[in-house]
Amino acid sequence: MKTLIIVRHAKSSWANADQTDFERPLNDRGNKDAPEMAKRLLDKKININHFVSSTAKRAMQTCVHFCKVLNIQKEEIQKEEILYHSSAETIHYVVGKINNDHDTIAVFCHNPGITDFVNTLLEKVKIDDMPTCGVFAVRADVEDWKEFYSAEKEFLFFDYPRPPQSPKGEAGRKFH
Repeated sequence: MKTLIIVRHAKSSWANADQTDFERPLNDRGNKDAPEMAKRLLDKKININHFVSSTAKRAMQTCVHFCKVLNIQKEEIQKEEILYHSSAETIHYVVGKINNDHDTIAVFCHNPGITDFVNTLLEKVKIDDMPTCGVFAVRADVEDWKEFYSAEKEFLFFDYPRPPQSPKGEAGRKFH
């Protein structure tokens, strides 16, 4: 049995106009949301064996927050440069080459590829947009990560930090 937790990086800062997109760090909200979402995984008793992250600063910082909460050494993170602004196909490729000793993995990357990716996982569960620090989880009854792409998957959950209330109510995320 293999479980995949897919996480979009938390909110990033646009404060430094001279900074490249790759080097943008998390902002205050991102630094608050990432540990909170990791705690939610802890509450669900999700035991992640392996972390894989885009090497972009905001993705790595999000992953490190999760590692701290889940008591994983940040040195154990598998860094994948190709996850920076990757396509759904690239994410599938990275997942397919994970060591089979790891039964539950978390992959940290970016939109729009991450939304496209999660929408390839299940026929009946689709999302319009993977929000920042959103967490989407599925499981497949396979022993090899290479089989994960084509295997029938079971939806586990979709969660994300709720935005502050606006006068019109919560900004909605469509999930169907």
